[in-house]
Amino acid sequence: MRNRYCGVVTKDDVGNELELCGWVFRRRDHGGLIFVDLRDVTGTVQIVFSPDIAPDAHTAAHEIKQEYVIRARGKVALRPEGTENTGIPTGEVEVLVSAFEVLNTCKPLPFQLEEDEEPNEMLRLKYRYLDMRRPQVQRIFTERSRCLQVLRSYLTEHRFFEIETPFLTKSTPEGARDFIVPSRLNAGQFYALPQSPQLFKQILMVAGFDRYFQMVR
Repeated sequence: MRNRYCGVVTKDDVGNELELCGWVFRRRDHGGLIFVDLRDVTGTVQIVFSPDIAPDAHTAAHEIKQEYVIRARGKVALRPEGTENTGIPTGEVEVLVSAFEVLNTCKPLPFQLEEDEEPNEMLRLKYRYLDMRRPQVQRIFTERSRCLQVLRSYLTEHRFFEIETPFLTKSTPEGARDFIVPSRLNAGQFYALPQSPQLFKQILMVAGFDRYFQMVR
C-alpha cells in the first residue's frame, strides 16, 4: 500500500520513488501546478501535481477535496530555493506525483481540521473520529504514548513488574454505594468496582511482588 509514512520523508529520499497514503489536509491550485499537503499520523508532506510530469494525474487532481484519502506515487525532490517550510520536518522536500489513486472520498466537513480555534465541544464529540485527526489532538496522543514508553522502560529497568489489577471484583461492605455490573455467566450475581484496591496490593506483596506498577488506562 505504501513504503513510507508522510511525516518521515527527508532529504535522504531525494531521487527515490515513494508510495504514500494519507488524507488531503490542504489543496492549493496555482494554475499550472496543484499542491497538496498529504497527512497521516506521522505528519504532512507536500506532493505536487504537474502537467509536465503526469498530465492525467494533474487533470484528475482538480477533483481532489479536503480529507479525501489518496495513494500517491512519485519521486522526491528538493523544494525550489525560497519555498522551503522550516515549520515542519518535511519542509525541505516535495514529492512529484507520477500517479495517484483516490481510495475514499469525503463529504463537506462539519468543522475545519486545520484551524487552531477549538470547535464546539458537542460537535467535536459527535464527530470524534474527525476531531482525532486534528494535529493538536494527535500530538496529545503521540506525546502521551512517548511518555508512557519512557516510564515503562524506566520502571522495568529498575526491576518493577507491570501487573494489571482487576477493574471489577466481588462487592465489599463499605460506606459508599457500589457501582455494580451483572454477571452474564452467573445469574443473580454481580461484580462491583473495587472500593478497597489496596487488597490487590496486599495480595501482590504477600505473593512476593514487592515492586510492581500499573500504567494508566
